[in-house]
Amino acid sequence: MSADGVGRHRVDAPATSRANRSWWDGAADEYQAEHGAFLRDAGFVWCPEGLDEADARLLGDVAGRDVLEIGCGAGQCGRWLAGQGARVAAFDLSFRQLQHSRRIDLNSDHGDGDDSGAGSGGTALPVVQADAEALPFAGESFDLACSAYGALPFVADPAAVFAETRRVLRPGGRFVFSVSHPVRWAFPDDPGPRGLTSDRSYFDRTPYVEFGPDGQPSYVEHHRTMADWIGHIVASGLVLAALTEPEWPGGHDRVWGGWSPLRGRHLPGTAIFTCVKPA
Repeated sequence: MSADGVGRHRVDAPATSRANRSWWDGAADEYQAEHGAFLRDAGFVWCPEGLDEADARLLGDVAGRDVLEIGCGAGQCGRWLAGQGARVAAFDLSFRQLQHSRRIDLNSDHGDGDDSGAGSGGTALPVVQADAEALPFAGESFDLACSAYGALPFVADPAAVFAETRRVLRPGGRFVFSVSHPVRWAFPDDPGPRGLTSDRSYFDRTPYVEFGPDGQPSYVEHHRTMADWIGHIVASGLVLAALTEPEWPGGHDRVWGGWSPLRGRHLPGTAIFTCVKPA
């Protein structure tokens, strides 16, 4: 552990879950205050690059489909999906994030001022607190599953998440998820020039860990290479149908952590995997 309480250490699944539940409960207010306007109360933004599902349509036509959002945060994506006519269930590890979902349900009509059909007509988004490694849903309950930076970067056992997602999808169902692009792990998480020079091994899978005053993990993020992600998808019995690497769009000058226009012109920041359960 470094002097600032940050290091690279192996952390098992229970410790990872405990740390990240507590961290997101503590960070949810600041996160929603900082990023809520960009995400919109009812909007499906896949990544800091701003790729919007209203334009990308990676999930296809969702009207009349049963959709599960994995790691929903305050439910912005699920709320947009409901506004498109989907039947949505959503979950998150953080109870405080789900309280923000409830706040939006109570205080907003979910319109976002565009013509994309956003908004769920005032209907509360059904949410539950759960861990992505053990889904509280019956098998073959959903036509689609999605996750925009939710859960997958923060679990120690991604194989369990893929297995559970495959279990709850119906034959022919689609699972689309976004994560930090694996190549980013070889570079400092810095939006400025320092973030353009690799200073660590891409192949080092040791998790990034922040520690609390008690010396226990308080935040854990796990790294997988591109081959690791594809290997987990294939091993679960899902089929990789597409891989999207969003480019940084012109005119988008928002900095989000290590994501910035400078880095976005040189390095991919996000990987979006489209997977299908065989019929």
